[in-house]
Amino acid sequence: MTAVSLGMPQAPVARRRISRQVMVGSVAVGGGAPVSVQSMTTTATSDINATLQQIAELTAAGCQIVRVAVPSQDDADALPAIAAKSQIPVIADIHFQPRYVFAAIDAGCAAVRVNPGNIKKFDDKVAQIARAASEANVPIRIGVNAGSLDPRLLAKYGRATPEALVESALWECSLFEEHDFRDIKISVKHHDPLVMIDAYRQLAARCDYPLHLGVTEAGPLFQGTIKSAVAFGVLLAEGIGDTIRVSLSAPPVEEVKVGNQILESLGLRPRRLEIVSCPSCGRAQVDVYTLAEQVTAAFDGFPVPLRIAVMGCVVNGPGEAREADLGVSSGNGKGQIFVRGKVVKTVPEHQIVQALLDEAQQRDWTTPSE
Repeated sequence: MTAVSLGMPQAPVARRRISRQVMVGSVAVGGGAPVSVQSMTTTATSDINATLQQIAELTAAGCQIVRVAVPSQDDADALPAIAAKSQIPVIADIHFQPRYVFAAIDAGCAAVRVNPGNIKKFDDKVAQIARAASEANVPIRIGVNAGSLDPRLLAKYGRATPEALVESALWECSLFEEHDFRDIKISVKHHDPLVMIDAYRQLAARCDYPLHLGVTEAGPLFQGTIKSAVAFGVLLAEGIGDTIRVSLSAPPVEEVKVGNQILESLGLRPRRLEIVSCPSCGRAQVDVYTLAEQVTAAFDGFPVPLRIAVMGCVVNGPGEAREADLGVSSGNGKGQIFVRGKVVKTVPEHQIVQALLDEAQQRDWTTPSE
């Protein structure tokens, strides 16, 4: 379906940082490829059916790459079936045991994430890991977390500073580089958005590897969404970041929804349904909250991206409605229905949602507005 303009100017996003490109299965990361959205399953990876079901749900929500935890041998044994049946590339998340890295590569996973601060005897296994990953064309993510920083760097810096995170990541990259392996992407996550932003800025200036953005342990849905949106928005607007994961204490599908919305809001992904609704005030003559929810529900899954304005009074209502593909300006028990800036009808309040649907369904939205 051809995308349509939502009447919004292009976001002032800086030119993308130039980086190497790695292939995570069929998804290109870095090198000018579109920013991709990731999430992570919450099921026990050893439960193959439950994990594949959650991957299917994430895929339907717009997830492009999925990560699965591999803390045990049972989880490692499940990887071949999951990698083979997943609709999107699977990354194996490895902590503590290097042997699971080899198991993930052998299982056909699209990439492997390793945490230098956690994994035991990692440095002396780099040559073997680099050889196995290179032969299988499997990229490695060096995933540094503030909560599991290498003890040597904690001792040096006293805490998980941006400099400590960056030094950890680049040190591990250098070990792979010694073996001519550069199929790497990096993350330097921190729970504090300001520390995280500083770390990624420093990292972006010191290497050309693709960067995976994340605010680790961001928190519950509301708090985590705000922290992630702020941090990602700053970095992506500066051209920094090639793939993102919103880490929420919430069902992983919510992570995907938030991640996609962040990219859409920055103009880094074509917008889908966008509801522009007023916050309501004493001037409102309609229950804007309920009306906006009803319109959102009615247009869920609509095949064409539309910008729909739901306004509650005559102050900003007509102007905002005219800027949208579809809009309604409500008051006195009625709603004026706008289509691309023109009033096409006035309907009773209880018919507003259906009137908007009728107008949406009977028009060719791929035709440019006059």
